[in-house]
Amino acid sequence: MTHLDTAESLDIAALLQCPKCRHAPLAASSSDSLTCAACGQRYPVQGRVPRLAANPYVASFGRQWNRYDVERPEEDAEVFLTKTGLKPASLAGRLVLDAGCGGGRYSRLLGTQGARVVGLDLSHAVEKAASACANLPNVQIIQADLLDIPIPSQTFDVAFSIGVLHHSPDPRLAFRQVADKVKPGGQLAVWLYRKNTWPQECMNSGLRAITTHLPAPLLEPACVAMGALGSVPVLKRTLNKVFNFSNHPDWTLRVCDNFDWYAPTYQSHHTVPELMRWFEEEGFTDLQELAPAKSGSWYRWAYQNNLIIGSGVNVAGRKRT
Repeated sequence: MTHLDTAESLDIAALLQCPKCRHAPLAASSSDSLTCAACGQRYPVQGRVPRLAANPYVASFGRQWNRYDVERPEEDAEVFLTKTGLKPASLAGRLVLDAGCGGGRYSRLLGTQGARVVGLDLSHAVEKAASACANLPNVQIIQADLLDIPIPSQTFDVAFSIGVLHHSPDPRLAFRQVADKVKPGGQLAVWLYRKNTWPQECMNSGLRAITTHLPAPLLEPACVAMGALGSVPVLKRTLNKVFNFSNHPDWTLRVCDNFDWYAPTYQSHHTVPELMRWFEEEGFTDLQELAPAKSGSWYRWAYQNNLIIGSGVNVAGRKRT
């Protein structure tokens, strides 16, 4: 018997609260809507996804995750372990929040291992995520805002956010919202972009001041060109320390990574002490800085001196009981 065979399905209406008046739970008034019994507000359910919020500032992510097929199960499992410190199989039966699920690769990964997963995203990437998880009754995708998560406090055994909160107009508030949903004794892991050196930050800000205003049909060819740069051994180890372009060995992921960097409206960079402080302020203890998967003396030196553009600050902790 597999983890999936024993996984429990999710009653999502029982988990959600009304974003307008905070009443919970919402009631399934029909197959295509949820209704708040307190204020009467109705929320559509489209493609099996409750639509509780939407905002155009995340439009690039809807395009990105629906356009590029980036699910790589073996790599996804390795990345998840590295960036959360948790083995997917260890989460079987636990209620997990994927805060910023994008195309749903981690929600699907955990769902196949028997976890009960709520994948939350503000963009139309929820359509890709719902399709990826369509055969998993223990996974529910929701379109909602991380700045105002429509789920009661202290709901989840585990929450994680990999590469998402730094794309919010208020990353600290988004972190607080995610942390609030973790039960006492529950676990939280967050990965954010690392703050690089002053010259690198200036270069990046200057480039993004241009790229974030380019229409996607113009930006995407530039991301393809940068994908070509990422295949040249000398350049991918030197030039991408001046400005960011992906050197991932997979072509599709390389182009997608470039679009993910240069298209989003918001992008903030952070330090380990800053992220540690956020955890402490929200009542987390047993804090652990998670190391990157890459090794080697040169990489470690460059990483510790904040020279690796696109690298992260990564912390996990447990909520005080």
